[in-house]
Amino acid sequence: MKRFITLDNVLASLLLFIPVAIVMRYGMGMDGTPVFITAAISIIPLAGYMGRATERLAEHVGAGVGGLLNATFGNAAELIIAVLALRAGLHEVVKASLTGSIIGNILLVFGLSALVGGLRHPPIQRFNKTAASLGGTMLVLSAIGLVIPAIFHALAGDGHQIVERNLSLDISIVLMLTYVLSLVFSLRTHSHLYLGAAHADEEPETHGHEAPGGRQDALRALGLLVLSAAAVGFMSEMLVGSLEQAAHELGMTEVFVGVILVALVGNAAEHSTAVLMALKNKMDLSVNIALGSSIQIALFVAPLLVFVSHFVGPQPMDLRFTGLEVVAVVMSVGIMALVSQDGESHWMEGVQLLAVYLMLGIAFFFLPV
Repeated sequence: MKRFITLDNVLASLLLFIPVAIVMRYGMGMDGTPVFITAAISIIPLAGYMGRATERLAEHVGAGVGGLLNATFGNAAELIIAVLALRAGLHEVVKASLTGSIIGNILLVFGLSALVGGLRHPPIQRFNKTAASLGGTMLVLSAIGLVIPAIFHALAGDGHQIVERNLSLDISIVLMLTYVLSLVFSLRTHSHLYLGAAHADEEPETHGHEAPGGRQDALRALGLLVLSAAAVGFMSEMLVGSLEQAAHELGMTEVFVGVILVALVGNAAEHSTAVLMALKNKMDLSVNIALGSSIQIALFVAPLLVFVSHFVGPQPMDLRFTGLEVVAVVMSVGIMALVSQDGESHWMEGVQLLAVYLMLGIAFFFLPV
């Protein structure tokens, strides 16, 4: 209990960075690194509260729907940041943040979950390998959709921007339709694969009636989601506005900032919730959050941003990623497929995933501009 109280206190204390960032930006006229850092820190507790609220909503709906809710609202912070970056014309930052979210959820979120969960519940933790295998297959499909534009550019060469944008738009339509059908599969026709063992045991006792105060708790959680999302949007505008200057002052490329920093900030909700579920030995939910969030980024958020870019910003965005981004996504998807195929995890697998994430982060840091 003390651990969770401490976490609440930490989140509450980080909220103090919201007025600090506002005073620095609008009261003192500051910009660049100080505003970027304070705005980024302020988004972390807001994303954490969004994750906490969705966890409450997901308590009685099973690991499948619960993972979907956590992934959806966990990605809301990053979606808000990405739309504002699109409006500012920072397409490379947006695409880098998409890459960072995919590899971050696979390697960092699940890696950290497997590490701390494995240390708490040795020797192994188990999850539904059929659902995890299906998630891995969806990740492979996602990687194919994101790699095709890069392969097309390598074969066709420069000077085909309009064609590449049209190709990205058509691929986005296919990815979006695939995501919708995956929801039908996971929530309707094969929902039994995503319930989770714990929920399957509890469902007969809770089915057919709502716990006392359940509706009030849901309304409070929904209100917390709305307020947190609004605050994230406000702070994200300051984050994006100071991003370019901060990257220059810190000696970082925009790709590194997008892949590592923006992705970490935007995915704070999934980080905390997935790890907490692993500590509670609810690995089905932890895996669904990590896999579901990566799938949602690739099949829903990325196509949605392509659509939105045709209405906001200076020009439409394509799905042509850099070579290192493509390699990072393909490697992460392959590693996740290997790790999840047996339906078991232990702390050493977490160490291995985290090691790959650190090596990729180092490579992005030294990537030439």
